[in-house]
Amino acid sequence: MAKRGSNIYKRKDGRFEGRVPVGYYDNGKIKYRSVYARTLSEVKEKMSKVYSIRQNQPVSLIKLTVREAAEQWLSAAKLRVKESSYANYANIVSKHILPILGGELMINLTTGKLNDFINLKLVSGRLNGKGGLSAKSVRDIMTVYRSIENYAAREYGSKETHFTMPKIEKKQTDILTSVERKRLENYLIHNQNKTSIAILLCLFTGLRVGELCGLKWEDIDFDNAVLCVKRTVQRVSKNGKSQVIIGTPKSKTSVRTVPIPAFVLDILLNFKSGDDFYIITGKSKPTEPRTMQNRFKSILKNCGIRNVNFHLLRHTYATVCIEKGFDPKVLSELLGHADAAITLNRYCHPSMQIKKDYVSRLSLTA
Repeated sequence: MAKRGSNIYKRKDGRFEGRVPVGYYDNGKIKYRSVYARTLSEVKEKMSKVYSIRQNQPVSLIKLTVREAAEQWLSAAKLRVKESSYANYANIVSKHILPILGGELMINLTTGKLNDFINLKLVSGRLNGKGGLSAKSVRDIMTVYRSIENYAAREYGSKETHFTMPKIEKKQTDILTSVERKRLENYLIHNQNKTSIAILLCLFTGLRVGELCGLKWEDIDFDNAVLCVKRTVQRVSKNGKSQVIIGTPKSKTSVRTVPIPAFVLDILLNFKSGDDFYIITGKSKPTEPRTMQNRFKSILKNCGIRNVNFHLLRHTYATVCIEKGFDPKVLSELLGHADAAITLNRYCHPSMQIKKDYVSRLSLTA
């Protein structure tokens, strides 16, 4: 039995309502059939039976638009992904896909038309009208579109296209130099406050900024010198407005326990407050990542260090760990990655001096 999860809603009376598209009215609007049940599994089973009946209809009679397919796919995605992920999908659909492709019939979209759409986004896809989007941004858009297309193919039997994803040129990600790192460490040690100790903690644990903002004092085990990553703070766009949400970490592997160096633990102990308080604010309300980014940039300016993104601390941590001889598998777990390949490919950036040190070990065969 195929798994169904689209267009399911929780009613005020406690029942689940599942809506299955079964055809079209004369005015072109999609026609739904509703089924009801007390549990999610029961409503999915009832929907599956309706889908089985509907699949006997000729595909040519199903005039599904991109807008309708996208709305149904989003309804399904809402049941299985994090709130922040859903908000990102909905934003891509409403701002990039629907304005251009929304009125198109799924059966009429060809590989050529979609490649034209991709080129349009690369050339003039910015919402402010000032140029094109990066290849990375366009790939994100087309990844969402591909999921919508797969949904339409699975639910309605429509064809799938083979558009070409834009190529991303791999760039060498920057890190703090040893001089910059030492300068930043000295500043944080000699100018201690809740913000500076949080940045110091990130520099020696590799936490993401959202994870850092979501860290409470109860998450730090001073006896065992470890911290537990349990939540993250994010600002997301919902219904045209942005709001701060506190949710679970990025993935299952992001929920992790990370050891803390002894000297950092000693500094943290001097600022400890109530267990349920966030370490950056010392209150029951967290700091949002954007605020932390701005504070970090102010500290960089005070240190005379170039303007870089907060995430650079995570890259720097990973690179320093590799330089110190950390096992890649251990490092991937410390960073919360699914496997060591992600760690090595994205976060480890050996310097030229390290490369020279390795090459200097080579010699003629005796």
